[in-house]
Amino acid sequence: MSDRQSASSTAVLAWFKSSYSSEEGGECVEVAASPSAIHVRDSKDIGRPGLSVRPDAWAYFVGFASRADV
Repeated sequence: MSDRQSASSTAVLAWFKSSYSSEEGGECVEVAASPSAIHVRDSKDIGRPGLSVRPDAWAYFVGFASRADV
């Protein structure tokens, strides 16, 4: 896992805003997938370093976060 991503290394990715983000601002997250990593960044400040995780770790996180009893 890496919390250091340069803007140039993530610039060519197709970023998608979270469906829980609104156009009114607030807590906004964008996600982009590449073959070797899932990249996550703050949509309000895309120049800041983001977070990259392996696809299997992302799948585990999404499965855990979607549990109703959490």
